[in-house]
Amino acid sequence: MESKIGTLYIVATPIGNLEDITLRALRILKEVDTILCEDTRTTRVLLNKYDIKTKTMSYNAHATEGKESVIIKMLGEGKDMALVSDAGTPTISDPGVMLVANIKKEFGEDVKVVPIPGPSALIAALSASGISSAEFTFLGFLPHKKGRETLFKEISNSKRVVVFYESTHRIIKTLSSLVEYAPTFKVVIGREITKQFEEFVEGNPEQVLTYFTVNDDKHKGEFVVIVEPK
Repeated sequence: MESKIGTLYIVATPIGNLEDITLRALRILKEVDTILCEDTRTTRVLLNKYDIKTKTMSYNAHATEGKESVIIKMLGEGKDMALVSDAGTPTISDPGVMLVANIKKEFGEDVKVVPIPGPSALIAALSASGISSAEFTFLGFLPHKKGRETLFKEISNSKRVVVFYESTHRIIKTLSSLVEYAPTFKVVIGREITKQFEEFVEGNPEQVLTYFTVNDDKHKGEFVVIVEPK
């Protein structure tokens, strides 16, 4: 008799404020056999807050094929597992998507992959931006070098709202590119969403660039950039 294949839960976790987690997510994190974490130390902060003692295992962009094989073997033995990222919804601009793809390739329709929805920086930023999200293009993280200029040219020709993530190290460079390629567009930036120093900054690219140039203490954190054609 074949053993039942375990379930993989895709569990969204807070992007900042640890209270932003669903009751269902907390229950699943307590019930599964193992939690797969982008960084076990980061996830442990959340687990400790809610007194969750579940075993953790790291899975991130540096995971080897051997690590994936162990995870697949555990599922094949009937172990239930939860996949979490450091913040937000796993597999969205996140290496977890490859794990899900490989698990489905291995087990086909025999495996259950269950989403446990919750926080997403993308959706949180759009909801507070005042910009219509009826149609938008999401670019994830922009490339560091190759193809970057081409992408800004595409943004300048877009008829739809464009949303992407940017890091503290490249936000000034990105805003400078928007000044060059899309000077009349509207830009809304969500910074440190749900955290203590959360703020939203809006204006044309030059106005927003000036704000962050003058306030160089505002460069820290993760940024969601929303660009609206004008």
